Amino acid sequence: MNVTATKKMQLKKLPMRLHHHAYTTDDHEKTRHFYEDVIGLPLVATYIERELLFGEWIELGHAFYGLADGSALAFFNFADPAKQLAFRAKEQEAFVHLSLSVEKSTQEEIQVRIKEEGLESLAIDHGYCNSLYIKDPNGLLLEFTVDPPNVQDINATMSRTAHADLRRWVNGSRESNNAWRAPPVE
Repeated sequence: MNVTATKKMQLKKLPMRLHHHAYTTDDHEKTRHFYEDVIGLPLVATYIERELLFGEWIELGHAFYGLADGSALAFFNFADPAKQLAFRAKEQEAFVHLSLSVEKSTQEEIQVRIKEEGLESLAIDHGYCNSLYIKDPNGLLLEFTVDPPNVQDINATMSRTAHADLRRWVNGSRESNNAWRAPPVE
């Protein structure tokens, strides 16, 4: 039995769901407006806390925006401007992002509200999903993903070859295995 199969057998239970994804914000109200008014996620909790972290007391506001499964997106803001600067999240490139699964109608509604706000977005049909990308006021890139009707078939197909596909990539193969995406136009 290979090491991967042994490790899979040792893991009896997978994590149940994402509890929350944390990020920082310089402006809680701009963040609230974006997530609640534009995207449609309700503000479900704001904790005002004083924590002993890294050997010193830190005062922070920690706001949570709810998702349908009970998980949340959370944003920290620090009372001390020096701490805010020190803990501020660094804006990442496009490949560091948070993807949220949505229904097509929800994605369309979000896209309308984004346009009404005058914000830019990017839509990409990946074949195995259709994505709408937008940056939040903090520089966090969000992806709102719609799965196609045959997503379970796609997932089953890709699962069967996942390890072999990874080995192909690691060994230098660059031949696409995405049978669901239209070929790129160059």
